[in-house]
Amino acid sequence: MGDFSIQITPELVNRFANDGEKLKKKTKKTKPKTQREPTLPKPKVNEKQLHGDSETRKRIASPGWPVQTPMHLPITQPVQPANAELDEIRSVIRESEKVLEKLLKQEDDMVQQVTERAKDLRDKEFKLPYQKTMPCLADYDACKACYKEHANDILKCAPFTKSYYECVRRAKQQQNSADK
Repeated sequence: MGDFSIQITPELVNRFANDGEKLKKKTKKTKPKTQREPTLPKPKVNEKQLHGDSETRKRIASPGWPVQTPMHLPITQPVQPANAELDEIRSVIRESEKVLEKLLKQEDDMVQQVTERAKDLRDKEFKLPYQKTMPCLADYDACKACYKEHANDILKCAPFTKSYYECVRRAKQQQNSADK
């Protein structure tokens, strides 16, 4: 990067002053022409020539504004502090990454612990109560197998069906007598 400077010239001030007047006018009215002082043609001058040429400055100056010398503001950039600040920022980033790794490890551990505790609670709280075995299960399976085997002639399964029916009837009677 290079050094930069800002120069405020009377020409720039005039441009801003004239723009302000133009913005204030809302309607155009025709006015009779009045004679103004003839303005000198403005020579095109490089900035470098303006630095040492005081006559050029006098010719460009407008009658309403005082002549001001251009201000040169050098822009300096701190070289060493920027590197030091970058090093500090990098060290803070490294520390943050270490903290992030630790937090991720803690999160994984906590997820495992919560999963284990949830499994333990589920096992303790939601155990299925003791289920009674289905009475006549053997007769039911035999009847079902017979119907699959003899789908076209279901009368061959009559003995299995009768046996299952009798078993269910006996189980109901036993249940009723146990409830009383």
